[in-house]
Amino acid sequence: MRSSNPILRRLPTAPPPPAHYGPPPQQAYSYGGRTYAVPTDPRTGWAPPVAQDVMTIDDVVVKTVTLLGTAVAAAAATWIVVPATAMTPVWIAAMLIGLVLGLVISFAQVTNPVVLIGYAVVEGVFLGAVSKAFETRWDGIVLQAVIATLGVFFTMAGLYKARIIRATPKFTRIVIGAAAGLAVVTLVNLLITMFTGSAGPLRDGGGLAIVFSLICIVVAALMFVVTFGQIEEGIRAGLPRRYGWLGAFGILVELVWLYLEMLRLISFLQDD
Repeated sequence: MRSSNPILRRLPTAPPPPAHYGPPPQQAYSYGGRTYAVPTDPRTGWAPPVAQDVMTIDDVVVKTVTLLGTAVAAAAATWIVVPATAMTPVWIAAMLIGLVLGLVISFAQVTNPVVLIGYAVVEGVFLGAVSKAFETRWDGIVLQAVIATLGVFFTMAGLYKARIIRATPKFTRIVIGAAAGLAVVTLVNLLITMFTGSAGPLRDGGGLAIVFSLICIVVAALMFVVTFGQIEEGIRAGLPRRYGWLGAFGILVELVWLYLEMLRLISFLQDD
Protein backbone atom coordinates (compact mmCIF):
# COMPACT_ATOMS: atom_id res chain seq x y z
CA MET A 1 0.00 0.00 0.00
CA ARG A 2 1.40 3.40 -0.91
CA SER A 3 1.60 6.10 1.69
CA SER A 4 -0.14 9.46 1.53
CA ASN A 5 3.10 11.04 2.71
CA PRO A 6 4.96 12.43 -0.33
CA ILE A 7 8.31 11.85 1.35
CA LEU A 8 7.57 8.43 2.81
CA ARG A 9 6.84 5.27 0.83
CA ARG A 10 6.05 2.10 2.76
CA LEU A 11 6.84 -1.20 1.13
CA PRO A 12 4.63 -4.34 1.22
CA THR A 13 4.52 -6.04 4.61
CA ALA A 14 4.72 -9.67 5.62
CA PRO A 15 2.31 -11.50 7.98
CA PRO A 16 2.22 -10.24 11.59
CA PRO A 17 5.27 -11.12 13.74
CA PRO A 18 5.18 -12.46 17.29
CA ALA A 19 3.79 -9.97 19.79
CA HIS A 20 7.18 -9.17 21.34
CA TYR A 21 8.64 -8.15 17.99
CA GLY A 22 8.22 -4.51 17.18
CA PRO A 23 7.90 -1.70 14.62
CA PRO A 24 8.27 -0.84 11.89
CA PRO A 25 6.09 -3.48 10.14
CA GLN A 26 7.90 -3.10 6.81
CA GLN A 27 11.25 -4.29 5.49
CA ALA A 28 12.38 -0.82 4.41
CA TYR A 29 11.22 2.75 4.21
CA SER A 30 12.15 5.71 2.06
CA TYR A 31 12.38 9.17 3.59
CA GLY A 32 13.58 12.26 1.76
CA GLY A 33 14.66 10.28 -1.27
CA ARG A 34 16.77 7.84 0.77
CA THR A 35 15.91 4.20 1.46
CA TYR A 36 16.59 2.66 4.85
CA ALA A 37 16.53 -1.06 5.58
CA VAL A 38 14.87 -2.26 8.77
CA PRO A 39 17.15 -4.63 10.73
CA THR A 40 15.60 -8.10 10.83
CA ASP A 41 16.07 -11.22 12.89
CA PRO A 42 17.54 -13.89 10.56
CA ARG A 43 15.44 -16.58 12.25
CA THR A 44 12.07 -14.87 11.78
CA GLY A 45 12.67 -12.26 9.07
CA TRP A 46 11.07 -9.65 11.35
CA ALA A 47 12.38 -6.59 13.09
CA PRO A 48 13.94 -7.33 16.47
CA PRO A 49 12.25 -6.18 19.69
CA VAL A 50 11.14 -2.54 19.68
CA ALA A 51 13.91 0.03 19.89
CA GLN A 52 13.52 3.10 22.05
CA ASP A 53 15.10 5.62 19.67
CA VAL A 54 12.03 6.15 17.48
CA MET A 55 9.76 9.09 16.72
CA THR A 56 6.95 9.74 19.21
CA ILE A 57 4.28 12.43 19.35
CA ASP A 58 5.63 13.70 22.69
CA ASP A 59 9.10 14.04 21.22
CA VAL A 60 7.76 15.99 18.24
CA VAL A 61 5.86 18.30 20.58
CA VAL A 62 9.02 18.97 22.60
CA LYS A 63 11.01 19.72 19.46
CA THR A 64 8.25 22.01 18.15
CA VAL A 65 8.13 23.94 21.42
CA THR A 66 11.93 24.23 21.32
CA LEU A 67 11.93 25.76 17.83
CA LEU A 68 8.99 28.06 18.59
CA GLY A 69 10.50 29.18 21.89
CA THR A 70 13.80 29.94 20.16
CA ALA A 71 12.05 31.93 17.41
CA VAL A 72 9.99 33.92 19.93
CA ALA A 73 13.08 34.70 22.04
CA ALA A 74 15.01 35.86 18.96
CA ALA A 75 12.03 37.98 17.85
CA ALA A 76 11.78 39.63 21.27
CA ALA A 77 15.52 40.36 21.33
CA THR A 78 15.37 41.87 17.84
CA TRP A 79 12.37 44.02 18.80
CA ILE A 80 14.23 45.39 21.85
CA VAL A 81 17.77 45.73 20.51
CA VAL A 82 17.45 46.72 16.84
CA PRO A 83 16.57 50.41 16.32
CA ALA A 84 13.61 51.31 14.13
CA THR A 85 15.87 52.83 11.48
CA ALA A 86 17.64 49.48 10.96
CA MET A 87 14.53 47.29 10.81
CA THR A 88 14.26 47.19 7.01
CA PRO A 89 17.80 45.92 6.25
CA VAL A 90 17.58 43.48 9.16
CA TRP A 91 14.33 41.87 8.02
CA ILE A 92 15.49 41.71 4.40
CA ALA A 93 18.77 40.01 5.39
CA ALA A 94 17.01 37.59 7.75
CA MET A 95 14.37 36.80 5.13
CA LEU A 96 16.97 35.91 2.49
CA ILE A 97 19.06 33.81 4.89
CA GLY A 98 15.95 32.07 6.18
CA LEU A 99 14.73 31.35 2.64
CA VAL A 100 18.00 29.71 1.61
CA LEU A 101 18.39 27.78 4.85
CA GLY A 102 14.78 26.63 4.75
CA LEU A 103 15.15 25.29 1.20
CA VAL A 104 18.33 23.42 2.18
CA ILE A 105 16.60 21.85 5.19
CA SER A 106 13.57 20.86 3.12
CA PHE A 107 15.37 19.32 0.15
CA ALA A 108 18.28 17.75 2.07
CA GLN A 109 15.98 16.54 4.88
CA VAL A 110 18.34 18.00 7.49
CA THR A 111 17.69 16.65 10.97
CA ASN A 112 20.64 18.26 12.76
CA PRO A 113 19.17 20.17 15.75
CA VAL A 114 21.91 22.81 15.59
CA VAL A 115 20.93 23.72 12.01
CA LEU A 116 17.22 23.73 12.80
CA ILE A 117 17.62 25.84 15.94
CA GLY A 118 19.79 28.21 13.89
CA TYR A 119 16.96 28.45 11.38
CA ALA A 120 14.54 29.26 14.21
CA VAL A 121 16.87 32.08 15.35
CA VAL A 122 16.96 33.56 11.83
CA GLU A 123 13.17 33.34 11.54
CA GLY A 124 12.84 34.97 14.95
CA VAL A 125 15.02 37.91 13.88
CA PHE A 126 12.92 38.27 10.74
CA LEU A 127 9.63 38.13 12.67
CA GLY A 128 10.86 40.59 15.31
CA ALA A 129 11.86 43.17 12.71
CA VAL A 130 8.70 42.78 10.64
CA SER A 131 6.44 42.80 13.69
CA LYS A 132 7.98 46.01 15.05
CA ALA A 133 7.59 47.67 11.66
CA PHE A 134 3.90 46.73 11.52
CA GLU A 135 3.29 47.69 15.15
CA THR A 136 4.85 51.11 14.59
CA ARG A 137 2.25 51.88 11.94
CA TRP A 138 -0.76 49.89 13.23
CA ASP A 139 -0.93 49.93 17.02
CA GLY A 140 -2.00 46.58 18.49
CA ILE A 141 -1.75 44.65 15.21
CA VAL A 142 0.86 42.17 16.46
CA LEU A 143 -1.31 40.92 19.34
CA GLN A 144 -4.28 40.56 16.99
CA ALA A 145 -2.19 38.59 14.48
CA VAL A 146 -0.76 36.31 17.19
CA ILE A 147 -4.23 35.53 18.57
CA ALA A 148 -5.62 34.87 15.09
CA THR A 149 -2.66 32.63 14.17
CA LEU A 150 -2.91 30.53 17.33
CA GLY A 151 -6.68 30.32 16.89
CA VAL A 152 -6.31 28.89 13.39
CA PHE A 153 -3.57 26.47 14.47
CA PHE A 154 -5.52 24.99 17.38
CA THR A 155 -8.68 24.83 15.29
CA MET A 156 -6.91 22.80 12.60
CA ALA A 157 -5.30 20.59 15.25
CA GLY A 158 -8.74 19.92 16.73
CA LEU A 159 -10.29 19.18 13.34
CA TYR A 160 -7.45 16.78 12.51
CA LYS A 161 -7.64 15.00 15.88
CA ALA A 162 -11.40 14.55 15.43
CA ARG A 163 -10.74 13.22 11.90
CA ILE A 164 -13.05 15.84 10.44
CA ILE A 165 -10.22 16.72 8.03
CA ARG A 166 -7.83 13.97 6.96
CA ALA A 167 -4.58 14.06 5.01
CA THR A 168 -5.63 11.72 2.19
CA PRO A 169 -3.26 11.31 -0.78
CA LYS A 170 -5.47 13.49 -3.00
CA PHE A 171 -5.86 16.15 -0.29
CA THR A 172 -2.08 16.19 0.26
CA ARG A 173 -1.29 16.58 -3.45
CA ILE A 174 -3.78 19.43 -3.90
CA VAL A 175 -2.67 21.37 -0.81
CA ILE A 176 1.05 21.00 -1.49
CA GLY A 177 0.50 22.01 -5.10
CA ALA A 178 -1.48 25.09 -4.01
CA ALA A 179 1.19 26.04 -1.46
CA ALA A 180 3.95 25.70 -4.05
CA GLY A 181 2.00 27.85 -6.50
CA LEU A 182 1.40 30.56 -3.91
CA ALA A 183 5.09 30.49 -2.94
CA VAL A 184 6.12 31.10 -6.56
CA VAL A 185 3.59 33.92 -7.00
CA THR A 186 4.68 35.54 -3.73
CA LEU A 187 8.36 35.32 -4.66
CA VAL A 188 7.73 36.87 -8.08
CA ASN A 189 5.70 39.66 -6.50
CA LEU A 190 8.52 40.26 -3.99
CA LEU A 191 11.10 40.54 -6.76
CA ILE A 192 8.87 42.99 -8.64
CA THR A 193 8.52 45.07 -5.47
CA MET A 194 12.29 45.11 -4.88
CA PHE A 195 13.01 46.29 -8.44
CA THR A 196 10.09 48.70 -8.91
CA GLY A 197 9.44 49.94 -5.39
CA SER A 198 5.71 49.26 -5.89
CA ALA A 199 3.84 46.73 -3.75
CA GLY A 200 1.81 45.55 -6.71
CA PRO A 201 -1.88 44.54 -6.72
CA LEU A 202 -1.27 41.49 -4.51
CA ARG A 203 0.10 43.56 -1.62
CA ASP A 204 -1.26 47.08 -2.11
CA GLY A 205 -4.18 46.67 0.30
CA GLY A 206 -6.86 46.64 -2.39
CA GLY A 207 -9.56 44.07 -2.98
CA LEU A 208 -7.28 41.68 -4.85
CA ALA A 209 -4.68 41.89 -2.08
CA ILE A 210 -7.30 41.02 0.55
CA VAL A 211 -8.51 38.02 -1.48
CA PHE A 212 -4.94 36.84 -2.03
CA SER A 213 -4.16 37.03 1.70
CA LEU A 214 -7.34 35.08 2.50
CA ILE A 215 -6.33 32.36 0.03
CA CYS A 216 -2.86 32.19 1.59
CA ILE A 217 -4.38 31.89 5.07
CA VAL A 218 -6.64 29.03 3.99
CA VAL A 219 -3.81 27.13 2.30
CA ALA A 220 -1.45 27.71 5.25
CA ALA A 221 -4.14 26.34 7.58
CA LEU A 222 -4.61 23.25 5.40
CA MET A 223 -0.86 22.69 5.34
CA PHE A 224 -1.06 21.99 9.08
CA VAL A 225 -3.21 18.97 8.25
CA VAL A 226 -0.61 17.73 5.76
CA THR A 227 2.17 18.11 8.33
CA PHE A 228 0.12 16.42 11.07
CA GLY A 229 -0.48 13.53 8.69
CA GLN A 230 3.22 13.22 7.84
CA ILE A 231 4.16 13.24 11.53
CA GLU A 232 1.56 10.60 12.35
CA GLU A 233 2.67 8.38 9.50
CA GLY A 234 6.32 8.75 10.46
CA ILE A 235 5.45 7.63 14.00
CA ARG A 236 3.54 4.61 12.68
CA ALA A 237 6.49 3.68 10.47
CA GLY A 238 8.87 3.82 13.43
CA LEU A 239 11.18 6.47 11.94
CA PRO A 240 14.26 7.38 13.98
CA ARG A 241 13.70 10.05 16.61
CA ARG A 242 15.76 12.65 14.76
CA TYR A 243 13.05 12.95 12.10
CA GLY A 244 10.85 14.60 14.69
CA TRP A 245 12.88 17.74 13.98
CA LEU A 246 11.49 17.79 10.43
CA GLY A 247 7.94 17.66 11.75
CA ALA A 248 8.69 20.53 14.13
CA PHE A 249 10.34 22.45 11.28
CA GLY A 250 7.23 22.06 9.13
CA ILE A 251 4.97 23.41 11.86
CA LEU A 252 7.29 26.39 12.45
CA VAL A 253 7.37 27.28 8.74
CA GLU A 254 3.58 27.15 8.50
CA LEU A 255 3.07 29.21 11.66
CA VAL A 256 5.45 31.90 10.35
CA TRP A 257 3.66 31.98 6.99
CA LEU A 258 0.23 32.13 8.62
CA TYR A 259 1.30 34.89 11.03
CA LEU A 260 2.70 37.06 8.22
CA GLU A 261 -0.51 36.71 6.22
CA MET A 262 -2.54 37.61 9.29
CA LEU A 263 -0.44 40.74 9.74
CA ARG A 264 -1.01 41.73 6.13
CA LEU A 265 -4.73 41.01 6.16
CA ILE A 266 -5.34 42.96 9.38
CA SER A 267 -3.28 45.89 8.08
CA PHE A 268 -5.33 45.93 4.85
CA LEU A 269 -8.60 45.91 6.77
CA GLN A 270 -7.46 48.64 9.18
CA ASP A 271 -6.43 50.86 6.27
CA ASP A 272 -9.90 50.44 4.79
